Amino acid sequence: MRGPRLRAVLFDLDGTLVDSAPDLAGTANDMLLARGREPLPSERLRAHAGSGARGMLGAAFGLRPGDADYAVLRDEFHDRYEQRMLEATAVFAEVWAVLDAVEARGVRWGIVTNKSLRFAEPMTRALGLAARAAALVGGDSTPHTKPHPAPLLEAARRLGLEPSACAYVGDDERDMIAGRAAGMWTIAAAWGYLGPGADPQAWPADEVAAGPAALAAGLHGLLQLPRLA
Repeated sequence: MRGPRLRAVLFDLDGTLVDSAPDLAGTANDMLLARGREPLPSERLRAHAGSGARGMLGAAFGLRPGDADYAVLRDEFHDRYEQRMLEATAVFAEVWAVLDAVEARGVRWGIVTNKSLRFAEPMTRALGLAARAAALVGGDSTPHTKPHPAPLLEAARRLGLEPSACAYVGDDERDMIAGRAAGMWTIAAAWGYLGPGADPQAWPADEVAAGPAALAAGLHGLLQLPRLA
């Protein structure tokens, strides 16, 4: 990667740092089973995991925000998800090496997610991310969620940095839109959930990383990180 010299890296959570799709899909299938309906294959639901409850309810029940039953089922989804969100969720194995390399150079990193703090805080604590992250901005930390730049600007403020000194890594087009609007260097995480039919090469990203190893290689130049074996 060629670009500005950066002083911090911000990451999306679901699909970028963490594989939460098994528990998101599991929650949707729990709701289907409770209604006497057949569960859906996990891979059919996985592509929608980046949109959380909205994506799961859309895929499982064909509902969108504003539909008559949407709010009730969304609240049920949240309650059920809270009970099982750590059953199978885990940090992507190769991501740990990226975080180790960032920290090895004394560079700070943080998390900016549309997941509300109700879920993001206990999840990041349980997975060992919270103790290492310099900032955690959730979907209810600011009046706006991504693709609005407000959450990213808040993360930069908490780090005491200009937004232009930060990179943002995410697996959804709205992450790249938010990062670009905030004036940050944007990196698309092509290993994430992406969304049905998504093409990260077409997103407004400065770079696209095929996997965590590719991300680490690119950050080596931007942050002067040690190279990973």
